[in-house]
Amino acid sequence: MTPHSTTLDEWECRRRLAGLAVGRVVYTVDALPAVQPARYSLGADGSVLLSAGSDLVRAVSGAIVAFEAGELDATEGDGWSVTVLGRADVMPDRAASGPTDTVTVRILPELVSGRLFAATRPDRL
Repeated sequence: MTPHSTTLDEWECRRRLAGLAVGRVVYTVDALPAVQPARYSLGADGSVLLSAGSDLVRAVSGAIVAFEAGELDATEGDGWSVTVLGRADVMPDRAASGPTDTVTVRILPELVSGRLFAATRPDRL
């Protein structure tokens, strides 16, 4: 199999992101890269909204982070991946009626990019 990729435009990236609920937030801890899965949704302004615990909040608040989500078929090699780069900010939780273990982190997109991967198979005899 030979994989081929095509660049996705920003509209298509956002459309695909809207169809999933779990992605990966990429950030740094003591100048080293870290990756953590996170549940997310998209805000009306296109921002990525993460439900985050206190450890992640401390690590990303005010920092430039990356967020990635996608679907890849390990057998066929096809799928897609979208990456969002932007500043992460903690949002006040207006709906909370008491202390909670999680808060919402908003990543305001500064750069959105994506790729569509298509696998081609050699003809079989």
